[in-house]
Amino acid sequence: MAYDTNMAKLVLDLHDIFNDGKSIACELGRVIDDAVSKKIKLVEIIPGKGSGQLRRKVIRFLDRPHIKQKYHRIEIDAKNHGRMFVHFKF
Repeated sequence: MAYDTNMAKLVLDLHDIFNDGKSIACELGRVIDDAVSKKIKLVEIIPGKGSGQLRRKVIRFLDRPHIKQKYHRIEIDAKNHGRMFVHFKF
């Protein structure tokens, strides 16, 4: 995970752990909690393009009720469907 101080966003690239479901859930939970605790308004998640299976897994995770209450909305990059943004309201 990277922290971009210029744009105040967190970035989570899932390429390295794409086939480890437990690690994916842990990293997603960690980056969401990090954003909430640091009041960072944007998290960029990079599941990659591929078949779209990993992106669907990320969306299912973000749709969990206890996770969904932590953020404002999800946006899939219109120019690059291999990345998505989670927006927070603080």
